[in-house]
Amino acid sequence: MTIDIWSDIRCPFCYIGKTRLEQAIAEFEHGSEVTINWKAFELDPTIKTDLTVSTKEYLAQQKGMPLEQVDQMFAQVTQMAQAEGLVMDLEQSITANSFKAHQLSYYAQSKGLQNEVEEALFQAHFSNAINIDDVEELVKIGTQAGLEADKIREILVTDAYTRAVEEDEAMARSIGVNSVPFFIVNQKYALKGAQSKDYFLETLREIYKEN
Repeated sequence: MTIDIWSDIRCPFCYIGKTRLEQAIAEFEHGSEVTINWKAFELDPTIKTDLTVSTKEYLAQQKGMPLEQVDQMFAQVTQMAQAEGLVMDLEQSITANSFKAHQLSYYAQSKGLQNEVEEALFQAHFSNAINIDDVEELVKIGTQAGLEADKIREILVTDAYTRAVEEDEAMARSIGVNSVPFFIVNQKYALKGAQSKDYFLETLREIYKEN
């Protein structure tokens, strides 16, 4: 069973959805047969990394929301994350472009370490206020997961996986993906959003029976 997941490192619901899916796979009787492929999706491809603009200010401006409403949204998302055992500090997360992070994820996939790097990227962005657009920070994240520092720098400087990221995003547009997380199981069954662990588990069981 293969699960393709369109996701952005900047998306808190993608991190929550990842955690819930993993919980479901852990309980799934055929979990060892599941392969996950992470696909690139940018919530805002035009975003410029800016350490002087808080995520709260960025969202308020982008969505035309008052800061108080953003605070409420942050509180709700933080509570959802805590229920899954995740620590999210949305207030401190850095307003950063995620394209390089997606490139790192693709390189990690080629080494069989994509899921580990995705987890590390989510933690870096949401829990540790790390700039996911900074090459040296990405080198640290990648090497801690088992990748080679020099190779990480090379692929980020030479844009080795630029086309792969762009192809993911083009595919997302072609199949109508306009929000993430978005899951496709066995290239056939589509699931949208950070569904509950029980929903994921029931769906995996149903799909397995059909195949």
